[in-house]
Amino acid sequence: MRVAIVIPARFASSRLPGKPLLRETGKYLIQHVFEQAQKAKCASEVIVATDDDRIFGAVRDFGGRPVMTRDDHIAGTDRVAEVAAHLTADVVINLQGDEPQLDPKAIDLLAELMGTGSDMATLAVPIADLDTYRSPNVVKVVCDGRGRALYFSRSPIPFVRDGVPDFSARPAQFLQHLGVYAYRREFLLQIAGAPPHSLEQSEKLEQLRVLGTGGSINVGVVAEAHRGVDTPADYAEFVRWYRQTGDGGTHGSTTWFARGL
Repeated sequence: MRVAIVIPARFASSRLPGKPLLRETGKYLIQHVFEQAQKAKCASEVIVATDDDRIFGAVRDFGGRPVMTRDDHIAGTDRVAEVAAHLTADVVINLQGDEPQLDPKAIDLLAELMGTGSDMATLAVPIADLDTYRSPNVVKVVCDGRGRALYFSRSPIPFVRDGVPDFSARPAQFLQHLGVYAYRREFLLQIAGAPPHSLEQSEKLEQLRVLGTGGSINVGVVAEAHRGVDTPADYAEFVRWYRQTGDGGTHGSTTWFARGL
């Protein structure tokens, strides 16, 4: 199975403009993400997809592979699909350009999950507290017995009618979705060209276009969430962590409980 990892990267960001080109560690933020992706055993090729000449030039300069895309894409998935249309890969992994601490083992898990016949794969982490469970800013996912997603929501799901949620149970029933995806290439091209589904429009979650149109998403459960860089404070924390670990460490702490659930 040939796996391409595509990292969408744009310069504009309301909370942290120019984020991919931040360089306080001596490396661009996008370079950190690229190098983590290269550590994944499944990766046949790693590509940065961007519509910005500055990002394109930076990736080229550090020896990465940049691809210029159109500048009218609404979402990163559309940018990834544009690149995927010209690839020969069987599976395409969409890795966000602001997640430099994603464990390569988690990327490999995504590729492994695609061997089960589903259209897509994604990751989740067990929810450990009520605040996370109830927060509309945290996307939750409910899965069936095979580890395939039944629904994603910003609401607390599954809803506990009597008593309180048991966050200590294993296998975990209460799961926070992590926004990293693997697609079968042909399915990615199909879903990117489909109109938004009503569930997607209601929850503002792209993955509901897949479930709403009958697609399947396999969910791998990892032990802990990776930290993205959304704000100046996030980046400052990443820089502190990177300097403390020297070369950034091996990112070997993320484990999964099982394939799917």
